[in-house]
Amino acid sequence: MSLNFPVIIKTLSFVTILVGVSMIPSALVSVFYAEYDVAILFFMIIVPVLSIGMAVSVRIRAKASRLRLREGYLAVALSWLLASLIGCLPYLTTGTIDGFINAFFEAVSGFTTTGASIVTDVEILPKGILFWRSFCQWLGGMGILVFAISILPALGIGGQNMAKAETPGISLSKMAPRITDSAKILYIIYIIFTLAAVIFLKLGGLGFFDSVIAALGSMSSGGLSNYNEGISHFNSGYVEFIAAFFTVLACINFTLYYNIIQGKWKQFFSNSELRTFLIILAVGGLFIAANLWLTGSYDSIGESLRHGLFQSTAFITTTGHFSANYNLWPAFSKAMLLLLMLIGASSASTGGGIKVIRIIALFKLIHKGIYMRLHPSAVVPVKIQGKIISSETVSGITSFLSLYAFVFVLSVLVLSLENLDFLTTFSTVAATLNNVGPGMEIAGPGGSFAMFSGFSKIYFCFLMLMGRLELFTIALLFTPSFWNPDR
Repeated sequence: MSLNFPVIIKTLSFVTILVGVSMIPSALVSVFYAEYDVAILFFMIIVPVLSIGMAVSVRIRAKASRLRLREGYLAVALSWLLASLIGCLPYLTTGTIDGFINAFFEAVSGFTTTGASIVTDVEILPKGILFWRSFCQWLGGMGILVFAISILPALGIGGQNMAKAETPGISLSKMAPRITDSAKILYIIYIIFTLAAVIFLKLGGLGFFDSVIAALGSMSSGGLSNYNEGISHFNSGYVEFIAAFFTVLACINFTLYYNIIQGKWKQFFSNSELRTFLIILAVGGLFIAANLWLTGSYDSIGESLRHGLFQSTAFITTTGHFSANYNLWPAFSKAMLLLLMLIGASSASTGGGIKVIRIIALFKLIHKGIYMRLHPSAVVPVKIQGKIISSETVSGITSFLSLYAFVFVLSVLVLSLENLDFLTTFSTVAATLNNVGPGMEIAGPGGSFAMFSGFSKIYFCFLMLMGRLELFTIALLFTPSFWNPDR
């Protein structure tokens, strides 16, 4: 069965409109801060983008139909690519970033909530551009198409398969009867948390603009900042605590919050992924803090705990905030940070990484394998949360982990051609594939990806998109059977 391209193009036209509308707040920020030249350039982008999006939407007469799964995958991949292509225009027109590849890298990093940057001095950027960088990651945090589904039900196109392709770990249909209602619930929770983060950061003495940028970076798990030193610029334990707290909230499975709304508190607190996520975060942070204190990296155990717990939170949530220059930390602490970076956040959250639920399943499969060696005839089902995992789910998890390992190793080999030190190469692959942002050594705290070649930057964009869309959405496009399902 051939792909229904009109329905895909119509979907892309609405994404075009969405990105165009999303630029309006940035233009208004420029006006507020008297950056009138930047505001004019924003509107010079907004008008044609909206015009093209609306014209295509009206002209394409796609039959109102259910978007099939194959079309959903293609629509999602093209939507993120299109959003990034449009999103890089403000950087190019304002001259704040030189070259298409650099601007595209910055846009992809924002929309995928990676938070990696090629900008060496963000503090000289106009306020409107700084807001655009942060707003891109906030919009990408919950997913561009989940947002589109929530506010554009007039599409007349079934959205479940788009949501399934974009957020494999979440089943919106289990939250509310209609996909649009579920998407709205997610974004209402997301917006409430973001506004609360702004308020609490403002109470900590931050200016309103700083509070907004920090809140957008924390809730999206993107971590982009308007200061070169990131969160460490404020040198405030309170600000670090608030940023970490809301980052953790953003990296808990959002469907669990719906349980709270329904009064199902027991389901929230008994969730195995949530408990495991918090345990890994706490234990990892305490191990790092102990290592920092015992090696004399900090004079007091209080400072060691502050930075150890904050940095472990920043890495397991894939936010990439930094409260200190962890490049100077002992090898054990850096190894722990890399491990947390790979594990990642909970499923159906704004965070990236392998995801805790897959780590739980992996260890249960390992346990089953060991047990079966001792008891070959035993029937040992794999259970999570007291429920038996289907063979299809087990196959999906093992396939994901295998593909992840293949892509990771291949990427380390490809990027080693840059001839940088191994830790920089390894950590930047981990940082982009897991949507963390900063890596280590050259690309560590306060560093940038500017030193990489154009080829490597494009490759990093590929990794960021693969990581954000959980590998298979992109990988499927490279299989012959996707384009010829009859094979």
